[in-house]
Amino acid sequence: MGYFLLRRLVVLAVTVLFVSVLAFLFPYLGGGDPVRTIVRSRVADIAVDPAAVAALRVQLGLDQALPLQYLAWLGQALRGDLGYSFTSRLPVSAEIGHALLVSATLAIVALVVALGLAVPLGTNAARKPGKAADNITTLLAQGFVATPEYLLAPIVILVFAVNLHWLPSAGWRGPESVVLPAFVLMLRPFAYFTQIIRASMIDVLRAPYIRAARSRGLSLGQTLRRHGIRNGIMPVVTLFSLWLASLLGGAVVVEVIFAVPGMGRLVYDAIVNNDVPMLQGGIICTVALSVLINTVTDFVYVVLNPAMKMPHAAQ
Repeated sequence: MGYFLLRRLVVLAVTVLFVSVLAFLFPYLGGGDPVRTIVRSRVADIAVDPAAVAALRVQLGLDQALPLQYLAWLGQALRGDLGYSFTSRLPVSAEIGHALLVSATLAIVALVVALGLAVPLGTNAARKPGKAADNITTLLAQGFVATPEYLLAPIVILVFAVNLHWLPSAGWRGPESVVLPAFVLMLRPFAYFTQIIRASMIDVLRAPYIRAARSRGLSLGQTLRRHGIRNGIMPVVTLFSLWLASLLGGAVVVEVIFAVPGMGRLVYDAIVNNDVPMLQGGIICTVALSVLINTVTDFVYVVLNPAMKMPHAAQ
């Protein structure tokens, strides 16, 4: 277990370090001059004063070699200093922290609701494969998978915000602002969760230990609650973590349509405004969070399935 933990932490550190190099080099990859980009973001004149560019280059340490610039930038990033946004002039770390909190709220609400609906529906469908409940559940799941967010979001806004006036159409002003974007985000993971739980529970219900439990007099419902559901949702653990990392990294389409100030909207605005520090910070934080979530998921998987400890311990 200790070796497994060490190996995963090493993978986490190496991945984030590699991405930090790419994020640092991002302003140079397009062939532009990051100093001129900064100056143009601060002044409205088309012509940029060469003296101002040279002075700012020295002030920011961008006259040094790239490896030295990277080490200085990485040192600041490790201390939580990701610079200042070109657009808002606010600290990047503070803006990313606020955006992550918004995206986390949205993602957790959407995924918890999706999983809460998928477990009973997928389990019920698996009890009678090919019957009406199974066919209806499968049809709904396939329909939600095929429906893109950019099509569903405007429809939801028209129905519940414009016509019924039940909920706000955009913004982030309170709990009611979570409902519509979370609903749109919930449908696709709900569809995948349901299909995977259905397939997994079909295999579980055919397992010998389920027949043994039924032979001891337990009802099907008791057997599923005591023995079946825990094993049936094992494949969903990894999928849940992947969706969580994806939504925390930014549900761009939904956050832009609903004007939600999350990570997706933040990175989108940074690209549109050529806000290099914000984009660099967003890339690093998104990747680091994704790798961290995957690492935690591996440990959760080991806890839920102790048999997985043996291969890692033997390595």
